[in-house]
Amino acid sequence: MKKTKKALLLSICAVMLVTASVLGTMAYLTSTDEVVNTFTVGNVAITLDETDVDNSTPGENDRDQANEYKLMPGKEYVKDPIVHVDADSEDCYLFVKVANEIADIEDTKTVLEQMGEHGWVAVDGAEGVYVYTQNDVLAVVKGDTDVTVFDTFKVSGNVDNDTLASYTGKKIDVTAYAIQADGFDGKTASEIWTAAGFNN
Repeated sequence: MKKTKKALLLSICAVMLVTASVLGTMAYLTSTDEVVNTFTVGNVAITLDETDVDNSTPGENDRDQANEYKLMPGKEYVKDPIVHVDADSEDCYLFVKVANEIADIEDTKTVLEQMGEHGWVAVDGAEGVYVYTQNDVLAVVKGDTDVTVFDTFKVSGNVDNDTLASYTGKKIDVTAYAIQADGFDGKTASEIWTAAGFNN
C-alpha cells in the first residue's frame, strides 16, 4: 500500500512537473499595427491678369496687371481679366470686386452684362462683389483652372468731348479673392464672404 501511495505521489509530481514546464514555455499569438499621421498645410492661391494691350510688359507672355487706355466715343477695348487658380491650390470659391468708374458711359454689352454671361452673380449685402457660379449654383473651383471675369468694354458713341474729358483718370478696378471651399457646405455666398472677413 505504501508502495502504491508512493508511486501515485510520484506520478502526480511528474504530471505537475510536465504541466509547469509546458505552461512556462507557452507563447501567445499577438499582432501589432500603428497609424502614422503626416500633416501638410493646404493653400489657396490665385493670380489675376489681363491682356497687355498697352505693351507695358514686353516678353511677359502678353499678360499684364495694369493697362492704360485712351477713351474715344464708340470704341471697344480689350480688357479680359482672368482669375488663374494655381495647380496646387485647394478647391475654392472665387469672388471678384469690380469698381467700374466708367459704367455711365458704357455702350451696349456692358461689363456687368458680360460678367453675368460668364457666371458671375452679385453677392447680397456686399456692394460691387460678385461670386462665380455654374448653372446658378456656387461653383467649387479646382486647381489649375482659369475663370474669365469679362472680355471688353465699349464707350458709347453718344458721349461728347466734354463729357469724355471728365472721365480722365477714371478706372475699372478688378480685385479677385479665393476662399477655401472646405467647411462651407450649405452656406450662401454672402455668408462665405462675411466669414472670410472680406465684408468691409
